[in-house]
Amino acid sequence: MTSPSDHIVVVDDDADIRMSLATYLRKHGFRVSVAANGEELNQILSTARVDLLVLDIMLPGDDGLSICKRVQETRQLPIVFLTALTEDIDRIVGLELGADDYVTKPFNPRELLARIKSVIRRSRMLPSKRLQTKGVVRFDRWQFDISRKEILGPDGVAVRLSSGEHLVLVSLIEHARTTLSRDQLLDLTKGREAQLFDRSIDNVVSRLRRKIEVDPTKPEIIQTQWGDGYVFMADLEVAS
Repeated sequence: MTSPSDHIVVVDDDADIRMSLATYLRKHGFRVSVAANGEELNQILSTARVDLLVLDIMLPGDDGLSICKRVQETRQLPIVFLTALTEDIDRIVGLELGADDYVTKPFNPRELLARIKSVIRRSRMLPSKRLQTKGVVRFDRWQFDISRKEILGPDGVAVRLSSGEHLVLVSLIEHARTTLSRDQLLDLTKGREAQLFDRSIDNVVSRLRRKIEVDPTKPEIIQTQWGDGYVFMADLEVAS
């Protein structure tokens, strides 16, 4: 649910787009700041709480992709990209870097407003509990380096994971013993890379189970909460 106190920053080097979009969003109850480039955005981020960025990909100096990467390295901030129709590759890279959604130019302000509200609503539904680790964790009989797309068995043999399997496993581990819905898993994986497995979270979990469970038909590590989603139930040990 959005709130009148939600603060959005519109980052676009086109002054007409910047100001018209700011006016439109203010009419719909948001607080809005504007920035023409990454430097101006940094000044805003250093002095104010921000709830969402509307970020143009094509910017002078640091482009939107560079800004997105830098922001997501330091904070969990929802981002909606503005992209041109010809920027398919940049759009995909942006989503992989952590953006939450995108709108192509020219865009309908009503569509952008709907996407902004949806992203804010989804971000507030995500569980706050999170295991903070970027290193190696052990569970059951497996050793998993979070940064690598493979897990090591007790025999030292590596089992390769696809990108989707890796993203889902990391999300489940970071929220161990918390039930995650399919939508939450998509958001946590920023899986809008979602276009790669948007409707196949169940298939990704099934493949993971075949790789890590003793008996995939009776899973003990990744369990199903019927009607709710999935939960990682194995004991975790974070390697020092």
